[in-house]
Amino acid sequence: MNIKLQQLRHFLLVVAEGGFRAASTKANRSQASLSSSIKALEEALGQRLFERGNKATLTPFGEVCLVKIQQFMTSYEILETDLKAAAIGEQGKVRIASVPSLATKLIPNVLAEYSKRYPNVEVSLVDDSSVGVTRRLLAGEVDIALGNYTSVASAEIDFRYLLSDPVGVVCTIDHPLAQFANGVTWQDLVAQPFIYNGTCRLLEGTAAQELNQKPRYVVENITSLFSLLKHGLGITTLPKLAFPAHEPTLVWLSLLEPALQRKIGIFSNAGKSISPQAQAFSDLCVDYVQGITENAQP
Repeated sequence: MNIKLQQLRHFLLVVAEGGFRAASTKANRSQASLSSSIKALEEALGQRLFERGNKATLTPFGEVCLVKIQQFMTSYEILETDLKAAAIGEQGKVRIASVPSLATKLIPNVLAEYSKRYPNVEVSLVDDSSVGVTRRLLAGEVDIALGNYTSVASAEIDFRYLLSDPVGVVCTIDHPLAQFANGVTWQDLVAQPFIYNGTCRLLEGTAAQELNQKPRYVVENITSLFSLLKHGLGITTLPKLAFPAHEPTLVWLSLLEPALQRKIGIFSNAGKSISPQAQAFSDLCVDYVQGITENAQP
């Protein structure tokens, strides 16, 4: 059986318009062409759809077909609408992995706008370390990931740059280092109990990597890290975005030597297309960061 969608539409149009002449005018086709389309449908089905001599009247078989074809066309139109919506990112799901600093400071603002534009898209968000978000992406657990460029396996991942985040030193507000409001050098930190965290990988390959070699504590969890810092058990280095905006007991100081920046961006699997939903989220991230940059300029 070879039934064409256009034939079904012509059938419904003849019924709705009450005859072939009115239907052909509505379809902007000749009556002969429309009649040929209906005849081909009847031949495919093996039964007449309209009574002989009165082509506006359905046969009993035509009555049965009318209900079923109407149901099919309704389902088809819903499918067509859903597929078009998914193609432009208006429906579906997007899975995102992010380092904690972006999950708390950048993504909520982007998600607010994203949810307004795409209210029917389900968003799954998980935070992890810079290495963890990359692993999740490569394992297919997420569609895109946000993190540090230094953690990227460049051959396997495409990187879309967002911003640069300066690395600094964190200590309590009453710590001797806190008096150096203009910043400190890595040599100033050598004599201090050092707390190693995941972002300290940024020190590798610089003179400051000496700090990583004999830390007093090694902490991966950000909550545990800040607990140790607040109790004055040591100091650490952190990118500025990773430092809480309103933290009364701790201070973030610029690291002057070496002056380090982590490159923040969006990762996707190299050589693979990302979903329209993920692409829309990625574009909104870029727009948001550009808006902040433009507003910050004098």
